Amino acid sequence: MLVFALFNSADVFLLLKTKEVTGSDTVTISAYILYNIVFAIASYPLGALADRMGMRTVFAGGIALFAIVYFLFGVAHSVLPLFAAFILYGIYAAATEGISKAWITTIETEKPATAIGFYTSCESICALLASVIAGAVWSGFGSSATFFLTAAVAILVLIYMITARFSS
Repeated sequence: MLVFALFNSADVFLLLKTKEVTGSDTVTISAYILYNIVFAIASYPLGALADRMGMRTVFAGGIALFAIVYFLFGVAHSVLPLFAAFILYGIYAAATEGISKAWITTIETEKPATAIGFYTSCESICALLASVIAGAVWSGFGSSATFFLTAAVAILVLIYMITARFSS
């Protein structure tokens, strides 16, 4: 999860790409509001699905959606794929954010709050580094390269999740 976090930069890059493509603050803000609505609506059902199907399965599905989202941001040149990407991004977030912390509590049962706190601290450091990496790639190679690199890493993490043996 932390390898993934090392390439999961701040949402501001999604907003910058939306602004780059549309040229509109209103469209950019509307897309982000749409993401938050989808995230709020999908969180409970995806949490329940994780209880039935397993956290690993739902989390892996979220990572797959993330890769699709970042690919869409890489190729987007109009509003429609961006809005589709923000909808999928809301589902991705719902399939991973709460579930990652719940999953940690099944791995570390003696001190789950400490484990979640440690993971969240590490995740925040990784997010900072991810944003620095994303900014450097964006500056050096353009916005699309940033999204393609992140999508590629997400696919590698997904392959690892599917093939590795660990607690789910």
